[in-house]
Amino acid sequence: MRTEKEMFELILRYARENEDVRAVILNGSRANPNAKKDPFQDYDIVYLVTQMAPYKRNMEIVRYFGDILILQTPDDMGEGEHRDFDGYGYLMQFMDGTRIDLGFYPLEAAQTCVADSQTILLLDKDGRFGTLPPPSDHDYLPQKPTAKAFDDCCNEFWWVTPYVAKGLWRDELTYAKYMLDNVVRDQLMKMLTWYFGVKTDFQKSPGKQGKYLRGTLDEEDWAMLERTYADADPEHTWQALFVMGDLFRKVAQVVADSFGLAYPGQDDRNVSAFLRRIRDLPQDAETL
Repeated sequence: MRTEKEMFELILRYARENEDVRAVILNGSRANPNAKKDPFQDYDIVYLVTQMAPYKRNMEIVRYFGDILILQTPDDMGEGEHRDFDGYGYLMQFMDGTRIDLGFYPLEAAQTCVADSQTILLLDKDGRFGTLPPPSDHDYLPQKPTAKAFDDCCNEFWWVTPYVAKGLWRDELTYAKYMLDNVVRDQLMKMLTWYFGVKTDFQKSPGKQGKYLRGTLDEEDWAMLERTYADADPEHTWQALFVMGDLFRKVAQVVADSFGLAYPGQDDRNVSAFLRRIRDLPQDAETL
């Protein structure tokens, strides 16, 4: 795998060799001073150019940066959809393990491209940007919940959990797992993000999909979260569903107390009892 020094030299060399490229911007985790460094971090790079045409659908660009393992060009994806491109991107995973997410944008988009708090200016040929603020994860800090957002999260969580139970009772594994691991879990993760915010005074990012939660949640909370991930065994999925409810209840009550919000305890009790009734219902039952 190429070193960070080698990659930045390559990225800047391409910019210097192409007159159209007027500025180079680094975004993403490599521009986040609080992100843990590792060799698999992407290089999120923006080239600001004077004309876009030479930088669209140009495989010479891909070959310049290395031996490609797999390429994605998101702006070309879809079934013949017409797009008026403001920019064009190459997501490049290379054989040596490095990855560059490279976007070309017209100079007119310059201010939008540097608006993200995780931004480092690598090259500015024309001096158009001056001095940018030091990079930070400010734009990625969790936001305090409004009363409506909290209510909506609780309602969606308890509304959808019976879908999981009914899917399990019907032996519809793929449906039950989808509802548990996508729809219901999304609400759990939203609540955990607010809970994380309470514990960190909303001054720390939980990371994409909560990847930094483990360092802040206590051992009991983390152990409960681990137990919400089940295999394909229906009994294990039932157990995960009930643990998910226990964890949601626990952290939601902390969030509610922290902001003077009302946790819907009656919905919780009603739905939890309903789940247990479905869990104990014989497979040949015609009614509850």
